[in-house]
Amino acid sequence: MLFFLVSCFSFILLLSKSWKSTMGDISNIWFCEDFLKFLASWFRKGRNTISYLNLPLMKKHVESKLENVEKKEDEISLLDLPDLTLECIFERLPPNGLCSMAAVCSYLREKCTSDHLWEKHMKEKWGALIGSAAYREWQCYIASRNNDSLLENSRKKRDLLGKFSEIRKFLWNRSKGNEDNSKVRSSSAIMDWYLSLESGTFWFSAQVFNRENGHVGFTLSCYDAEVSYDCNTNTFRARYPSQGRRIVEENIEWNRLRAPTVDTPPYVLHVSDCLSDLKPDDHFEIQWRKSKEFAYGWWYGVVGHLESCNGNKLNCHCHSSDTVLLEFKQYTPGSRWRQIVINRKEHREVGNEADGFYGGIRKLYSDKEISLWKSLCPSSTLE
Repeated sequence: MLFFLVSCFSFILLLSKSWKSTMGDISNIWFCEDFLKFLASWFRKGRNTISYLNLPLMKKHVESKLENVEKKEDEISLLDLPDLTLECIFERLPPNGLCSMAAVCSYLREKCTSDHLWEKHMKEKWGALIGSAAYREWQCYIASRNNDSLLENSRKKRDLLGKFSEIRKFLWNRSKGNEDNSKVRSSSAIMDWYLSLESGTFWFSAQVFNRENGHVGFTLSCYDAEVSYDCNTNTFRARYPSQGRRIVEENIEWNRLRAPTVDTPPYVLHVSDCLSDLKPDDHFEIQWRKSKEFAYGWWYGVVGHLESCNGNKLNCHCHSSDTVLLEFKQYTPGSRWRQIVINRKEHREVGNEADGFYGGIRKLYSDKEISLWKSLCPSSTLE
């Protein structure tokens, strides 16, 4: 079309020159000039028409360019980031984020399952509840699980059908291609421990305050138990040892749990190493059990003044006496549960079937522990 217009324009110019030379008529010249203006106007409209007709093509071309740019931007991978940047990202991810990231590829799995990332999460959530006893139990749990795996592998080697099953499984896994890459295989012992705790598959030793939840008489007591976590309710289950059978309690809140403070098993008398240091107003925990068939629980109390002392701190000599008065102030004065006197030098288990048996003593030095016990004190004294 452009070629056609240029040809017409050249022809009109030649025609106008011919008319000027032959006729010299001013009116003809005016006519030619007016006709040329018309052509110029039509040519401008033709250009706009051409542009309008080419607009979809231009739009499609621009969109194609933008798509190419977006594709190039999409090609930028997380793996292209520097290691230091990746580490900063991983350190800010929650546990479920690390697990999701570890399922992407083998490189990210190696990064996201490293111990130093999971140590922080382990300490933040489980540090106050996991003690040395729970760690030993975890080691035994891992060893037992590995032994079971070895025995299973040994059995399968002897079992021809099992061998064919393994071959079939191997071929099936190969046919699935990269699907197995989406499964997280934990290479971190700490991550494995965290996930076992989170899922509730691992039961561990802990101590539960107020075992008879709702019974005010047990408010200032703490009993050993095996507990497991329920992530759906954010509470715990506890199994208490009791005369050859286990009593189970559900829906135990976090604030009723603590890590065992000593390594003494619940049926064993704790060796008291603080008797010579006990003096009035000291805080302590003492083992107590109803009868010798029951496990010990730990009960909170405060050292009191002996009857021979007037309670004046300036004239008090209770700390130099061979006997120590242990007081449980949650009970009213005169109650048989209010006080007990023990021998400082020869204390072992003392008591009877009527009042129960008092065992080893542990002195409390931590203000945090003392504040926790005080926060559990009932609002009124008990008989």
